[in-house]
Formats: sequence, structure tokens, C-alpha cells
Amino acid sequence: MNGALLFEMLPRVAGGLGIFLLGMKNMSEGMQAVAGSRLRRLIGAVTNNRFMACAIGIAVTATIQSSSVTTVMVVGFVNAGLMTLMQAIGVILGANIGTTVTAWILVLKVGAYGLPVLGLAAFFYLFGKGERLRYSAMTVMGIGMIFFGLELMKDGFAPLRDMPEFVEWFHRFTPGSLFGVVKCALVGSIVTAIVQSSSATIGITIGLASTGAIGFETAAALVLGQNIGTTVTALLASLGATTNARRAAYAHTIFNVVGVLVVIPVFPLYVRAVRFAIGAPAAWGAPLDDITQGIAMAHTGFNVANTIVFLPLMGALARLVKLIARDKPHREEPHLTFLDVRMLDTPAIGIQQSYCEVQRMGEAVLKMMRYLREILTSAETDEAKEKKVFHREEVLDIMQKEIVEFLSNLLAGSVPHDVLDKGRMQIRMADEFESISDYIVNVLKMKLRLRNAGLDICTEGREECLSLHDHVAEVVTLVHQGVMDNHPEVISKVRTRGDAVTHMVRDYRERHLARFQDERTSPLASLAYTDMLNAYRRIKDHALNIAEALAGEK
Repeated sequence: MNGALLFEMLPRVAGGLGIFLLGMKNMSEGMQAVAGSRLRRLIGAVTNNRFMACAIGIAVTATIQSSSVTTVMVVGFVNAGLMTLMQAIGVILGANIGTTVTAWILVLKVGAYGLPVLGLAAFFYLFGKGERLRYSAMTVMGIGMIFFGLELMKDGFAPLRDMPEFVEWFHRFTPGSLFGVVKCALVGSIVTAIVQSSSATIGITIGLASTGAIGFETAAALVLGQNIGTTVTALLASLGATTNARRAAYAHTIFNVVGVLVVIPVFPLYVRAVRFAIGAPAAWGAPLDDITQGIAMAHTGFNVANTIVFLPLMGALARLVKLIARDKPHREEPHLTFLDVRMLDTPAIGIQQSYCEVQRMGEAVLKMMRYLREILTSAETDEAKEKKVFHREEVLDIMQKEIVEFLSNLLAGSVPHDVLDKGRMQIRMADEFESISDYIVNVLKMKLRLRNAGLDICTEGREECLSLHDHVAEVVTLVHQGVMDNHPEVISKVRTRGDAVTHMVRDYRERHLARFQDERTSPLASLAYTDMLNAYRRIKDHALNIAEALAGEK
């Protein structure tokens, strides 16, 4: 191959691919910012209805323009216990259809106008005042970059069709036989697995086909392989995850691999069906008026047909992956691994999933309050419950750290104001829930200190402690329910109950001082009781802080 020609060609191809991928990123970010609230509602609307789950997978993937990101998110949701296996499979089936939107965008006859569209949209993005206008301009700017990048790739690939070495080499990968189809599919899957973006390989395929470097049949075979290569991302995301999360990744792989294996033996019929769908000549190798449309139809036709076949078989697919990844003998706890770095590419959805983790922190705090009451009222030592309280406090420390790190990285990028505000609110909430867990442990430590010294609080003091515990637990429950329902108005009730707790603490402290002066309690028991009162007051204060964050107050 001519070295000078290769040196001239590679910068154009690499530059075009880079601009193409950057355009995909900008378009995705812009669409997410404009449709962020709708995306969050879509994810929350996932049900066991397979058709609804599939439709949501299509809508989400069409918006974020990446089936890999969607499947990684789904694996994360299953890993965190936020989505069932059947729901995940439904969304994954839809994601495979949603990702075909990229190819159809390229069918638009605006390739030559990519640079003007990019320039005009950039003007509005840089100088527009409204946030919605700016992010809409970012979406259009991304589309312009996609077309401009594709044009650069086409120009870069153009010399290949006149190079005998390339033509001779690529003849080895023509789908004229069953083995040839397999080889083309393998090339497509390997390249996509390396790049980890089917959109990028679709762009490369269209660039090669548009210049005549490869024929339509070869492009269609490459697209088949790209459907297998895109499953690698989800498989990597499932490493170290829970069994159910690995099952979701396996379901994605089986779905695509089986679909490709079924099509390969009937590849000539498949190509003829695609040609018929776009009104092109049915003869093998006949030129197409619009080869980009043919590639888009090949991509969409495969995924739509595959989804239609697998939708009724979702139950069987779920049973199969359960046989492949069997349940572990011990109970698996969901982890935070779904807060993956890839989620940073989808802030509109990432912010919702971090909110789910904040809600889980609230649930953990309520459990700690229940365990603490049982320990305080029990005459017997219950070391198992005591260990549970200490363990949950350690878990909440880890959860808070992971949430803050995730949100810090998420907010460091270009995100809309509503995501920014939600992120700051969640960081504050996570910190307050973690502080509540610390003070719950403090109350338990006071109880254990007295027990180790062979002492206890007097009967009156114990009754006061339990009464205060119940009132504070009621405040925490109110706050948690407000967070679960995203109900900012809960702050009025929390303030009213919080004021009652403050008066109770003041009243109980005065009663205690009177008992201490009458020498009805020991100095150590007195100190422990005072510390308990202070801990409960602080729990109430932190709960109020959460309610204020939810209401948008500083």
C-alpha cells in the first residue's frame, strides 16, 4: 500500500471519526438536557409489562443514542435491586431497536450542510440566553458534527476504492458464501468490541460503503457482527456484580448472538428482504440509489425482527440465564456498582439513580431506629441486633462516600441547572442521613457503656428516653416519606414535630437535673442520659435539615 497515500488518508478518517463521536456525545447531552425530566419518568415507569418495558428501552436509547449505555444502566439497576430480571430483559430488547436511530439520522440528505449547521448551532449555543435554547442548539450542533465527521470519513476512505491492494484484501471478506458472511460478522463484532460503540462502527461502515470501497452486502454482514460486539460493554459492566445483574448481561448477549446465528444461514434472503423494504433492485450486488438507507434498514430490520421473535420468549430467556448463572447459596446484597463512570454520560438518568441511593439511606436509618428501640426496651442482651446497628452505620458511611464521589464527578461536567440543583440537594441529604446514623450509634454506645459498668438509667429516665425515641422516629419517618414521594411540603409537619421534640428534650433535661440533685441517679448514668438526650436532639436537627434540602431551602 502507498505509504504517502495512507499517511494522507488516516488523519482524515481519524479526525472525521473523532468529530463524529463528539457530535454523538453533544447530541446525546443536548437531548438529555431538554428531555431530562421525561427520561426520569420513563425509567420510573418500567413495569413487568414486556411491551411497556420494550417501548421504554426504545425511547431511552433513542434519546441517549447509545444502546451500550442503556444496557450498562440496566445491569446497574438490576445489581442495585431497582429492576427485576424480566424488566431488564424488556428494556434491553427495546434498546436494540432504539440504537438504530443513529443510522436513520445519517439517511437525511444534509451531509454537505453539516458544517454550516454546526456553525449556526454553535452561535446559538455560545450566545443564547435561555438554558433550553442552548441545549437545543447543542443537539443541533451535535447533528451537524455527525454529518461533518461522516463527510470527512467519506473523503478519507475515497482513495481505497482505487487501491488494488485494498480491493484484493477485502475480497477475502465478501459475504458471497456462508463462511464469508461469518468472517464479515466477526470483523464487525471485533471492531465494535474494541471501540465499544456500535454507532462509531456504523459510521465507519457507512463511510466505506458511501465511497464504494465496500458493497451493500458486505456492509449488511458487518452490521450483523456489530450487534454482537456491542454486548461486550454490558458483559464488562457485570463483572463482580450480583447474579441477577450478570443474568441481564447474558440475556443481552444471547439475544444478539442467537439472532445473528439465525440470520447468517439465510443471509441472501435477509439482504433481499432489506432491498425490497427500501424499493431497491433485488439482485445480489445491484447498486443502491441510497446505500446509507440500505444500511439503516439492514440494522433496523434485524433488531426489530429479533425483538418481535424474542418478546414472547422473554420467560424462556430468563429461565435460560438463570440456568447459566445459578443462585448463590448465600443471600446477595445489592451494591452501588450501578453508579458506574458510564452513567456520567447520562446525567438526566444518573441523577435519578443517585436519588434512589439516598432513599435507600433513609430506609437504612429507619431500620437502625427500630433496632435501637428493641435494644432499649429489651431486658436481655441482644448482640445480634447491636451488631446490625453498628454494621448499618458502616454501610451508610460507604454509601455516602460513593454518592458524593459519583455526584461530584457528575456535576463537574456540562449539566443543566435542574440537575445541578438536584445533585447539590442529594449530597446534602446523604451527609445528613449519615450523620443521623452516627447519633443512633452514639445512643447505643451510651446504653452499652452503662451495661458494662453494671448500671442503668432510672425507671423515669428510661420511660422518657423511649418516649423521646418514638417522637424522633416519627420525625425521621416523616422526612423519609417526603424523600420517597419527593414531597417538599413535608417540611411544615417536620418543623411542628421537631419543635415538640425540642420542648420534650428541654423538659426531660430539667426533670433529670432534679433527680440528680436528689441523688436518685449516679453521675455516670446521669452523663449517659444527658448524652442520649443530646443525640436525639441532633437526630431531629439532621432530619429537619433533610426536609429543608428537599424544600430547596439553604
